[in-house]
Amino acid sequence: MTSKLIAPSILAADFANLQRDIEMVNTSEADWFHIDIMDGVFVPNISFGMPVLQAIAKHAKKTIDVHLMIVDPDRYIKTFADLGSDVLTVHYEACTHLHRTLQAIKSEGMKAGVALNPHTNVNVLEDTINDIDLVCIMSVNPGFGGQSFIENTYNKVSQLKELITRKGASTIIEIDGGVTNKNAKALVDVGADVLVAGSYVFKSNNQTETVKGLKALANS
Repeated sequence: MTSKLIAPSILAADFANLQRDIEMVNTSEADWFHIDIMDGVFVPNISFGMPVLQAIAKHAKKTIDVHLMIVDPDRYIKTFADLGSDVLTVHYEACTHLHRTLQAIKSEGMKAGVALNPHTNVNVLEDTINDIDLVCIMSVNPGFGGQSFIENTYNKVSQLKELITRKGASTIIEIDGGVTNKNAKALVDVGADVLVAGSYVFKSNNQTETVKGLKALANS
């Protein structure tokens, strides 16, 4: 991947003006919609479910990147494919049979992603990295938006990049949590390909300009 991608996180959008915020992403320089599905079990929060994703997909004109923070994600793989997901990311910590889950995601025509919590070492992906299209490194603890960035993320991205290179995989690296103009360039420099930004984008005064600035930084 040459161009680095920006994926605004819809979790930070104004839910009372969701269509307006979707149109902002559509017309901005953003590349993907990042959509967090939380069940209140795997993480201590509940975000939104299938009807909201269906509504977003109806208006979204860019890649829909769905991040499942739920237990037993296998139950819903086909459902999320039917709802229009282009990339489906499951948590390593939620999958008993990760290889089987990855194959199931791909069989539904989606790109397969795996997310790692801050405490999970990248080495756990040694045997599956060639089956993974995207690894999402959580740079905050999953469950809530607006958290502070965990500095050890840089080390994890470097280690993951080394693993991908050593295995000859084509996996791309996504960073989720606390991404701003203060760390975007440093993350790309150690190997990040996709930057998820929630509060930094949606709580800014000029969201379109904020996305533009982040995109320029990531590709500078």
